Amino acid sequence: MTSNTPNTFKLGKDLVVNRLGYGAMRLTGQPGNFGPYSDWEAGEQLLRRALELGINFIDTAEAYGPGFNEEIIASALHPYPENLIIATKGGINKPAPDNIQADGRPESLRNSVEASLKRLKLERIDLYQLHRPDRKVPFTESIGALAELKQQGKIRHIGISNVTVEQIKEARNIVEIASVQNRFSISDPTNIDVLNYCTQNNIAFIPYGSLGAHPLKRGAPLANAEGILADIATKKGVKPNQIALAWLLHYAPNIILIPGTTTISHLEENIAAASISLTSEEMEMLNQVK
Repeated sequence: MTSNTPNTFKLGKDLVVNRLGYGAMRLTGQPGNFGPYSDWEAGEQLLRRALELGINFIDTAEAYGPGFNEEIIASALHPYPENLIIATKGGINKPAPDNIQADGRPESLRNSVEASLKRLKLERIDLYQLHRPDRKVPFTESIGALAELKQQGKIRHIGISNVTVEQIKEARNIVEIASVQNRFSISDPTNIDVLNYCTQNNIAFIPYGSLGAHPLKRGAPLANAEGILADIATKKGVKPNQIALAWLLHYAPNIILIPGTTTISHLEENIAAASISLTSEEMEMLNQVK
């Protein structure tokens, strides 16, 4: 990245995060990210390699597996390095690969936090995110439950996901919000208003689907890129996917990336995107990509 593009962000004002992290969702059974990962040992090796490459932020969720994704992280990395930040999520019930239900009831969130603490072998979760607002439960009740868990010392920081600007404001009236995780990529800028709000208020923005993957499902990375994206990639001797990640890192200083992969070679390729420098002219060109 360029000298004026920071490579770290202070999450919740106290946790220094390397801005290119790892999304662990794909280390689960298939189809539907359901069940344990088929090659558990290879998954553990990938997680350990991520840390060797300088990643200190790993994103997971109770719904991934469900539960197995958190377990493989603990299996591979516990006892954890002091600077490792593990972010997980709750608020989704997933009894089958194609059955995904929001569950933001306070009692369910409390149970989910306790279960995640146990699976991850933690006494406190650095970043706990509400996976999705539950239309059947008042949003304030879900956030209030997380605020209580934070007060009890079981959560360090609270994040929210799949939310609108108004919901972020509503949540901030109850408790400090450290992060927002919404879908966003160079080809899908739908949540630009949410990103802008987070940038203005120094809230971490964690885009999922940064390379086009579908939430909670295995998705193909950004492929067959044409035009500006491919031209810049060719000029720099890298891949379009790497340019798409570099664009996000340059776009706003509060963006923390969590691209997922199941191969070490692709992991290393993603990490290399953090060292790609984009000029202001290139950024202007990329901003036109849809």
